[in-house]
Amino acid sequence: MKYLIVLFASLAMFSPLFLAGIRRYTGRRAKRALGTNIASFFLCLALAAALGIGGSASAAAVPAETAEAAAAGIAEGLKYIGAALAVGLSGIGGGIAVAASASAALGAISENDKAFGKALIFVGLAEGVALYGLIVALLLLFS
Repeated sequence: MKYLIVLFASLAMFSPLFLAGIRRYTGRRAKRALGTNIASFFLCLALAAALGIGGSASAAAVPAETAEAAAAGIAEGLKYIGAALAVGLSGIGGGIAVAASASAALGAISENDKAFGKALIFVGLAEGVALYGLIVALLLLFS
């Protein structure tokens, strides 16, 4: 059972390399491969989470202390999943925001040098999204 969890978790972690390989060998943008990659990532993540959380025995056959320990273990695991989602999704959102704002900032700076300060502020605000996700994850882990 533990080997399956490790297998699905490692597949979820290394599935983005599949898209890079397709793009390198075909030389064109792979929208279909990107959709398949995203679907396989979340499928492997869900399977790893389901095997890790649902692998315990029924509560009727175990003593109360063991059931409480199992519930505490599930809560601890869900806390780590929540922290990972907070960092990961905020990092993705921050990356998208920085990509849009930095390209616009470079265009504005090339036309008017005085716009550098304002452009830097907007790019910094976009990066703040990822920092907020990291702060939320730290609050989840250490409180």
